[in-house]
Amino acid sequence: MKLLAVLMIWLAAAGAARADWVQITGDDAITAALAEVEILYDSGASQRFHASGRTFYDDARPSWGYWRAEGGQYCSQWPPSDHWACYDLFTDGTGALRFAGSAGDAYIGRPVAP
Repeated sequence: MKLLAVLMIWLAAAGAARADWVQITGDDAITAALAEVEILYDSGASQRFHASGRTFYDDARPSWGYWRAEGGQYCSQWPPSDHWACYDLFTDGTGALRFAGSAGDAYIGRPVAP
């Protein structure tokens, strides 16, 4: 009986923690959500999105790249590659952002207060 009570509490907590992600659509909305914003990812990495289209990703190997909103997606390019990788962008209403790639990859982070 005690195990059942613990399981029910765990399931309730898991349900409460579940995010209801809403897609941010439109290039202007994506640009507004990211320009001049710094994101701290769940992994501990951070990324700064400059309005100029430059972006700085800081992790074990910091690097400069480019970003833009195109076709309703966030897209990034990391030299020396000339390939642009694009992601759907979602928010959960608490400020968290989720970048979801077509291959099932997803990255979650929160804006850092200035």
